Amino acid sequence: MSDNKLRCLLAYRLGADPVVLAKYDYASQYESHGGSSGDAGTLYGGRDKNYADAVALVIKNNPPGQVKDSNKLGGFKCVQSEVHQVCFGADSEGICLAVIVGLKYPSRVATQLLLELYGQFQPKFGLQAKAATNNSLSRKAKAMFKSTCEKYADPTKVDKAQGVIAKVDQVKSTMSDNIATMLKNTENAETIAQQSEQLSEQATVFKKKSSDLKKQMWWKNFKMTLLLIGVVTAIILIIVVPMILRVTGNKVTGDN
Repeated sequence: MSDNKLRCLLAYRLGADPVVLAKYDYASQYESHGGSSGDAGTLYGGRDKNYADAVALVIKNNPPGQVKDSNKLGGFKCVQSEVHQVCFGADSEGICLAVIVGLKYPSRVATQLLLELYGQFQPKFGLQAKAATNNSLSRKAKAMFKSTCEKYADPTKVDKAQGVIAKVDQVKSTMSDNIATMLKNTENAETIAQQSEQLSEQATVFKKKSSDLKKQMWWKNFKMTLLLIGVVTAIILIIVVPMILRVTGNKVTGDN
């Protein structure tokens, strides 16, 4: 699995077989260099080789380009395996600096690292490097290599473009979250609007039914009133009419 981690720094003297002058294993605390095909061992050379020998073989098979100017590092190349990449360059005297990083580590940052390291390594160890034996400068250069690794461990902190990309990704992520929240709020608003519309329709129906019921009750009350008036009138007629007739009949009899 690829990543953007910085793993180690190395210095070589080029020749028929590159001689490792100094090395610093920055990733020793979190990564094993042994293994089989498909893991770290595909770059470092497996259990029978250390990472310095593996990188020396990479440089031998694919040497850096020629550099004509003195005291300048150039001819940079990056050779990739399944999960790592080796970036390296050399000067006109054959001093070669290399770094092992993950596939997602920007090669331009790796080149920037090597250039900065060369500006410190060449003035201090340039003369010794011409005759130094295998791994003889590792202890002397350890502090230099360690500080360089610590500075460049996070590429976003030393590379403006990478930092901008990281910020853009962060903004994109924030915008995606905001859009998702907005869509969710929109869905909720639409649901509330639908519920409000349904309630409004129900209120209209209820109002109409109430009005119809009120009319029905008014007509019912009106009919009851008419009925009561009719009954009272009938009762009055039943009682009063006979009395009137009786009085009238008595009066007629008296007159005769």
